[in-house]
Amino acid sequence: MTEVKILKDILEVNDVIADQNAKLFKDKGITVFNVMSSPGAGKTSLTIKTIEAAKADGIDLAVIEGDIASAIDAERIQETGVKAIQINTGGACHLDANMIRSALKHLDLDKLNALIIENVGNLVCPAEFKLGETYRIMLFSVTEGDDKPHKYPLMFTEADALVINKMDLLANTNFDMDHFRKTVLSMNPDLEIFEVSCTQGMGLDKWSTYFKSHIKNA
Repeated sequence: MTEVKILKDILEVNDVIADQNAKLFKDKGITVFNVMSSPGAGKTSLTIKTIEAAKADGIDLAVIEGDIASAIDAERIQETGVKAIQINTGGACHLDANMIRSALKHLDLDKLNALIIENVGNLVCPAEFKLGETYRIMLFSVTEGDDKPHKYPLMFTEADALVINKMDLLANTNFDMDHFRKTVLSMNPDLEIFEVSCTQGMGLDKWSTYFKSHIKNA
């Protein structure tokens, strides 16, 4: 019987392009944040808040926005005055390195300190595909339930930082924060965790400090 390792081959090709992207980002001095989450966790809201804080410190950045369809989120980003490139995957549940390479042709990389890649909303596929990013940021909301690390472990183990959003709603859920933090830190002891509310503003200062301090040429 012949074993066909299609996914393995796809990932190997992707990794080659991701390495090329990473070299380009390094040569240009651009720090790249790949933001991953399930749909509705608040990626675009966090991106906008991050942009506002970064612009106040004179950081030049752009956004690559990934969605299956529409340009709704990219339009919201552009209202901040930051350039946003929309990638519509047409059904794919993640961005890949080749999509990012194509999008980079529409950005003036010599003028950027940082790039935020807002990945397609999905708790599985985005973590499997490297893009050439410097850091992987996972966004998670308390409304999703504290059992998700057990069900979807890869993204939690792959992330450099975890932003827990919608903390203003915590009292209205049965989310066990102590259990959740213990679980994710047992899976990823080096994970940096931030508790925020994008709507109420709580915790965003600490997150913004982390973001800005990790930009190499800011």
